[in-house]
Amino acid sequence: MSSEVVLEVNGVRHRVTVADDDLLLEVLRRTGYTSVREGCGVGACGACTVLADGHSVSSCLARAVRYDGVPLTTADGLPQDDDVVDEFVTAGAMQCGYCIPGFVLMGHELLAENPDPTREEIAAHLEGNICRCGTYEEICAAIEATARRRQAEQERRSA
Repeated sequence: MSSEVVLEVNGVRHRVTVADDDLLLEVLRRTGYTSVREGCGVGACGACTVLADGHSVSSCLARAVRYDGVPLTTADGLPQDDDVVDEFVTAGAMQCGYCIPGFVLMGHELLAENPDPTREEIAAHLEGNICRCGTYEEICAAIEATARRRQAEQERRSA
């Protein structure tokens, strides 16, 4: 059976027909969102991470029909001057880059929930994401730097 749903991705509404068993990952990629990637196919690596109304979802496990009208964010929709991405670049937090969109979105989710995380809280939040190149230290450093950057910007605005 198929249904027509509206996927709101990065602020753009897409009316798509999906089968009841179509995975969100497949539908997003068909719709042109290539930063959403399949790594393991079982929700264990984080390469397929998207934010659904600000909360991380393994799109390789999620049925697309469940996200009718839910605001979705992919790394494709981040602004050019995204602070998390900037800090990933500064920290050298990538090698092949395959996993990075998921890590960046997880960083956004964490900082929205906890604007001043400890290194241990960052590591715990990223636990479900796998980087085969081993840039975990740099990824954690990038998220810490983003938190400090946001705090400094907040202080400047408050002054």
